[in-house]
Amino acid sequence: MILRKVLSLVAVATLFVTASATNAEDLTLDAKASKITFVGAKPDGKHEGGFNKFACKATADFERPENGSLVIDIDTASLWSDNEKLTNHLKNPDFFDVRKYKTIKFESTKIVTGEDETAAKLVGKMTMLGKTVDVEVPVTVAMEGSTLTLNSDFKIDRTKWGMTYGEGKINNDVMIKALLVFNI
Repeated sequence: MILRKVLSLVAVATLFVTASATNAEDLTLDAKASKITFVGAKPDGKHEGGFNKFACKATADFERPENGSLVIDIDTASLWSDNEKLTNHLKNPDFFDVRKYKTIKFESTKIVTGEDETAAKLVGKMTMLGKTVDVEVPVTVAMEGSTLTLNSDFKIDRTKWGMTYGEGKINNDVMIKALLVFNI
């Protein structure tokens, strides 16, 4: 039963619940405990940043974990970095173009689990700068009491979304770190 419950909770981060699902439960994001950050690097250094505002819609079906879902909407205007001048540059059309593209969205489509119920791979679609790209996101899952935590460290190639400013001077790969805390 514990293994089934953990697998059900892992599925929260994966598949969109259809209207016909009967045992679906919505989960509540603890926004204060959750965070989404990134590290952009270049040969002579790196910068840290992230987003202060994002919303998650997570649903779990404890009888059929494959009916779970996770959708994340990130408010691009809430972008921050470790340098005020850089933050302003990141918000302009060279990078996130926050006036034109108000959100970054991740929508899960499936989950891949292994023998270890604390690890999974989320497969989904990430839309940024008007382009949708398939992504795979490894997650570590922890459950303590009525709290479910999803933790992920992964890289994306920013050029897949057309973010090519500084190519050759700025690394194309960007490290993303997400910590999502849900109350069950």
